[in-house]
Amino acid sequence: MSIVRIGVVGAGSVAQRGILPHLSQSDLSDRLALTAICDPAPGRADAAAEKFGIPQQFTDYDDFLANANVDLVILATPIGMHYAQGRAAILAGKHVHFNKTMTTTSAEATDLINLAAERGVKIVASPGEMNRPHNQAIRKMIQSGAIGDLCWAVCGASFGRYHENEEFRQGNDPLSNIDPSWYYRKPGGGPLYDMTVYALHGLTGILGSAKRVTAMSGVRMPMREFRGQMVPCDADDNTLILIDFGNNVFAMAYGTPAGSISEGFSGSYFGTKGQIVGLKLNGELFDYPGSDQADSHPHGRWAGNQWILPHVTTAHQQIDEHHVYEDIMQLVDWVRTGTPAVASAEHARHVIEIIEAGLRAAETGQTQILTTSFS
Repeated sequence: MSIVRIGVVGAGSVAQRGILPHLSQSDLSDRLALTAICDPAPGRADAAAEKFGIPQQFTDYDDFLANANVDLVILATPIGMHYAQGRAAILAGKHVHFNKTMTTTSAEATDLINLAAERGVKIVASPGEMNRPHNQAIRKMIQSGAIGDLCWAVCGASFGRYHENEEFRQGNDPLSNIDPSWYYRKPGGGPLYDMTVYALHGLTGILGSAKRVTAMSGVRMPMREFRGQMVPCDADDNTLILIDFGNNVFAMAYGTPAGSISEGFSGSYFGTKGQIVGLKLNGELFDYPGSDQADSHPHGRWAGNQWILPHVTTAHQQIDEHHVYEDIMQLVDWVRTGTPAVASAEHARHVIEIIEAGLRAAETGQTQILTTSFS
């Protein structure tokens, strides 16, 4: 397939901030065509289509699957909708990119993986944290003994008020009045599924599959305020998960309303001869392929790490959500050339099981043995 026809489902914040601007760039015209957009909110699909030059617009997902001129579907919808929408797309013979997180349970993920194999379609699940050169370098350093025998690690993220304050939620037109309430509700809401998932993909990509988990979890903020209205929140937002990687190597992952003890979404790793904290080995920045270019970013190396992802050429450097774009382009390459993507559905399933099992451990008070793994 020389040109992959792409349809985006969901014209909310992540689509407007990154997915649609990236995919509408002219430098991609030899590989893909952005042909359809689907969103049920009144006027939103039409407005996005006009803004980004998309020829087909839909408000109904079934209508989209039946009539959109697409080979590949990008799901930029609330996480709790991904399983049903992904399954329907696979049954319709479409390749699928899942913006994080692929599903809310490992059983759902397994069903999608098996169904995609049966139907001969390809699926990729963000976030592809092991596309990042600094994570690849951390894995090699730990494996080579740069910090001695690894003892423990920590990673995670917190919600803060990030979603309430996003620019596409403050206006009154269809493209700027996007309600963030789903982020705080089951299924699929909460910082674990939305933000800690990045850190867990990096942690497990570096250390490998985990063996078992235990946790404490609950709802610390039962109400949030958005544009003068109170939003009820029932998704767990304050969670600490202890993770056993075997051979007495342990880690903690957190998804909380506030606070951080790690840098960015990256983990910290502590061994008998040293430590890796963020982008520093024993307190000094370590080098990795592209780190010089990352250092040239006006906001520093963390921001510059977005610039050194394989598909982020000059035309895409100033557009947000570089990592989502990278995962999408790896799926496009897989469809076009047969080169598998780094962000595998099997890796995503294992991370989903860690989250799911952590919530179950907190509810039951019992340590959970994990059943999935990835290579």
